[in-house]
Amino acid sequence: MEPVYVIGTSMTRFGPFPGTGLRALTAEAVSGALRDASVTAPAIGAVFFANATQGVVEGQVSTPGQFALQGTGLAGTPVVNVENACASAATAFWLACHHVRSGAADVALAVGAEKMVYPDDERRSRVLESFGGALDVERGPEALAGVLALGAAVSGESGGGRRTVMMDLYAGLCRAHMARFGTTREQLALIASKNHGHAALNDKCHFDRPMSVREVLAGRPLAYPLTVPMCSPLSDGASAAVLCNRDGLARMPAAVRSRAVLVRACELRSAVERDWDDVDRHVVRRAARAAYERAGVTPEQVSVAEVHDAASFGELFASELLGLAPIGGGGKLAESGDTRLGGAVPVNPSGGLESRGHPIGATGLAQIHELVTQLRGEAGARQVAGAAIGVQENGGAFLGVEEAAAVVTVLSAHG
Repeated sequence: MEPVYVIGTSMTRFGPFPGTGLRALTAEAVSGALRDASVTAPAIGAVFFANATQGVVEGQVSTPGQFALQGTGLAGTPVVNVENACASAATAFWLACHHVRSGAADVALAVGAEKMVYPDDERRSRVLESFGGALDVERGPEALAGVLALGAAVSGESGGGRRTVMMDLYAGLCRAHMARFGTTREQLALIASKNHGHAALNDKCHFDRPMSVREVLAGRPLAYPLTVPMCSPLSDGASAAVLCNRDGLARMPAAVRSRAVLVRACELRSAVERDWDDVDRHVVRRAARAAYERAGVTPEQVSVAEVHDAASFGELFASELLGLAPIGGGGKLAESGDTRLGGAVPVNPSGGLESRGHPIGATGLAQIHELVTQLRGEAGARQVAGAAIGVQENGGAFLGVEEAAAVVTVLSAHG
C-alpha cells in the first residue's frame, strides 16, 4: 500500500489554563507541527480537527474546527470535524492517513484540541456532565449498572467528591479483573507511580512530580480500588501532526526526510456485543490484531508503547490486549519493571494520561507526538534506547462492556 509518513508533530503543555481559550491552544499546536515539518500552511491539503466537549460546554457546535483554526493561515483549506470521544484525535490521525494514502492530498494535518478547565462553576459542571454522553443515554443508568455488576464480587472503600462517570466504569472493570485474575491495588499503584516518575522527565505534563507507590495508595479514594493519583485529571491542551505520502515526502528537504516516521498501520474499530470474558473480541484486541498484521510485526517486536491510561487499570488491561502481556498478566508485567524506562518495553514514557493530562480531543495525537519523538531519538532524558517500533492505543466512550471506539497505530523509524 502507499506509505504514509509523519513529518511533523507538536503539542502544547497539558494542564489547567483557565484563562486560555481553545483557539489559542489550537494555534500553538498547529504552528509547532508546521514548524517541525518545515512546511507552511499553504502546503496542507486538508485538516482533520478533533474535539469532543466544546459543543456541550461552550455551545460551539457544528463546525468547531473552522472557528478554532482561525488565525493559523489555514483559511480556505478543507476541514473535517471529528468527534469520537476520547479517541477523537487518533481518529483524526486515522482519517488523515487514509486521505494522503488515497492521493486526495499529498500533505494533511491532524489536530486535536480540548478546553476542560474553566474559572466558573457553570462550565465546570458542564464538563463533568459531558462525560455522561459517552454512555448510551437511551439506556440511562442501566448501561452503567451492567458494568458495575461485573465487579460485584470485589468491594472496598470508595471516596466521595466529584468525579466523572468514566472513573466508576474503570473501577467496575478493574474489580471484575481483580476477581478473575487476582489483580491488586498495589499493581495499579506501581503503574501510577511509574507514570508519575516518567512525567518528571517531560515538560509537557499536567503533573510533573514523582510519586511513590505509598503516596499513590494514600491518595484520596475514588471508586474502589482507584485513588486520585491513579486517574487522569481534566486538562486543557492541543496536539497536532503533519502527515504525507511518498510524493509529498519526495518534495521535502533532506532534513525533513531524515526525521520522517513511517505509519506502518493505523486501525480503527468499534464495539461489538459480547460477554465481558470474551476478551479475544475486545475492540482493542481486534484493532491491535489488525494493526500488527498490516504492519507485519508482532507484539514481541514493540520497543515502546503509549496507551490510554485514563486510570491505571487502563494501562494494565491495554498491555494485555496489545499482547505485551498474557490476558490476566498485566499486573505481573507492571511488577516486573519491564514497562519502566530501561525495561524491556517501556509503556507511557510520556507520563501517560495519569500525569500528562487528558484533554479529551487532544490525547491521541499527544500519544503520536511522544512516539514520533521516541522513534526519532529526540526524547532526551526519557529516551527509550534503541526505539524502533512504537504502538499507540487510544479508546473512547463506552458501549456494552468495552470502549465504543478504539484506534491502534504502529509506527517505525524511517530509513
